[in-house]
Amino acid sequence: MKNIATALVKAQKAFGPALKTSTNPHFKSRYADLAACVEAVMDALNDNGIFLLQKNYEHQSGIMVETVFVHESGEMLECGKIYFPSSKNDAQGFMSALTYCRRASLMAACGIAPEDDDGNASVRKGMSMGELADWLSAIHACDNAESLKDVFSKAFKAAQSDTASQKKIIEAKDKKKKEFE
Repeated sequence: MKNIATALVKAQKAFGPALKTSTNPHFKSRYADLAACVEAVMDALNDNGIFLLQKNYEHQSGIMVETVFVHESGEMLECGKIYFPSSKNDAQGFMSALTYCRRASLMAACGIAPEDDDGNASVRKGMSMGELADWLSAIHACDNAESLKDVFSKAFKAAQSDTASQKKIIEAKDKKKKEFE
C-alpha cells in the first residue's frame, strides 16, 4: 500500500473544488454534478499514476457503487460500497440513482466537497460595510509603501471571497500607492 498511499496524498494536494455548474430546476439551486466532481480530481489522480474505477453492484431496490483507486504499481484501494435507493423501478430511476451514488462515492473517497456549500454561503455573505470602511481607512492612513503592502495584504485576506470588497480594497491600495511614487 506504500505506492498508492504516497500517490493519493500527492494527488489530493492537487484536487480542485467540485464546481457547482449545474442547476436543479425543482429546487432552484446549483450543485456540482458528477462531471464536475470527476473533473475536480481526474487530472491529479492520473498525474500520480492512479486509475479511477467505480464498480457498480446490483441491488433489488437501488444501486451500490464502490470507488476503487488502482495505482500503476498494481496496488489497489477499495473505498467501500455506498447504496442509493431508486426513486422509480425503471431505467430512468436506476440511472438517476447510479449518478447520485457515483458522485457521493467519489466525493467521499476523495474527500472533496462542492466549492461552496449552502451553509457557508448563508453564514458569511461578505465583509460588512463597517469592516470594509475600517480597512479602507487603514489603507488611507499608511505613510509608506511597506505599511501599505502589509495593510493591503491583511485587508484582502479579510475580504475572503467577497469580490466586491476585494475590488474596493485594490482600488484604495492603487490610489494610495500612487502617492508614494
